[in-house]
Order: sequence, then C-alpha cells, then structure tokens
Amino acid sequence: MDPTQQEILDIFTRTKALLQGHFVLRSGLHSGHYFQCAQVCQRMDAVERLAQLLVTKLKGLSFTTVLAPAMGGLVIGQEMARQTKSRYIFAEKENNVLVMRRGFILAPGERVLVVEDVVTRGGRVNESLALVRQAGGTPVGVAMLVDRSAGTTRFDVPAFSLLELSFPTYAADAVPDSLAKLPIEKPGS
Repeated sequence: MDPTQQEILDIFTRTKALLQGHFVLRSGLHSGHYFQCAQVCQRMDAVERLAQLLVTKLKGLSFTTVLAPAMGGLVIGQEMARQTKSRYIFAEKENNVLVMRRGFILAPGERVLVVEDVVTRGGRVNESLALVRQAGGTPVGVAMLVDRSAGTTRFDVPAFSLLELSFPTYAADAVPDSLAKLPIEKPGS
C-alpha cells in the first residue's frame, strides 16, 4: 500500500468511520464491514484533506458544478465544490426517488461532477447521473471517497475514488453463520 493510501485508511480508522460487525447496507446486502462516513465528515480537517487528495485525481476533468446525493455525499460534495471553486447542489429523496428540489436547476449542457461518499453497487450514483441528464446537464465524472466494489462498479462516465476496497457482501438469505450470530446494525448512509 502506498503512503497516500495508508494516510487515507488511517484517517478512516482514526475517525472510526470504518466499522466491523454485522451491517445491512443501503443496498440491502449484509456485510461484516461498514463505512460510516458521517464519522469522518464531522472532522473538517479530515474532510478537507480527503477532498484535497480526491481533487488531485481529477486532473484534466472539466466541470462547473458538483452534485451530491443526500445524505452521504453532502459534506464531501460541498468541500469538493469549495476546493474546485465550483457551484454546489444536491439531490434528495422525495417519494423514494432522487430529485433536485429547493430551486436547483441546471443550464443546458452544464458540466456536472457527481460526488458520493461510499459506493457499493452504484445505485444512487446512477440515479444522480440520470437526474443530471434529465435536467439538461452533462455528467462528466463521478468522484467518491470509497469504492466498496474495488473498481468493479462501472459508470458511463469516468470514476475516481480514494480507496478501492472489497469487503464481502451477502444477500439476506446467504449470510454466513459467523456473521448471522452478530446483532444486525443498520447505521444509515
């Protein structure tokens, strides 16, 4: 592991954002590991550093707006927008569908970077990309703190992550006995 990757992992460990136990992920899958990025996002020094490291991965990517899906992407999305001097908007669930509210609109062709905290299967990111297109914008990339799929989740735009990790996930009817014995937690995304 290179020194930057170790620094990133140390930040997640120090802030207790990387948890172990029995968790139900937003996707409905079960896992023995959980990234609770809300823990790291309460430490603005850590958020600033993580965003700084993520921004360096975006060299050559041109965008004017950052869109983050609520809740997980809000803090890191805003910091990414601040550091890149971009406009910042967010999407939120309404009737279980991701929407832009609060008067947020996109100009035709507006170049948008979608920023998320943790991606497992990419559902919310794909919803965000579709939302940008429906609003007339042009999604140009995805930036995330953690890619739990270790790079296997694909999008139709370039994707950038600070950490690519793959912890096993299980369907509810395929949870191993060792994990099933632990109390289930659903910490929220």
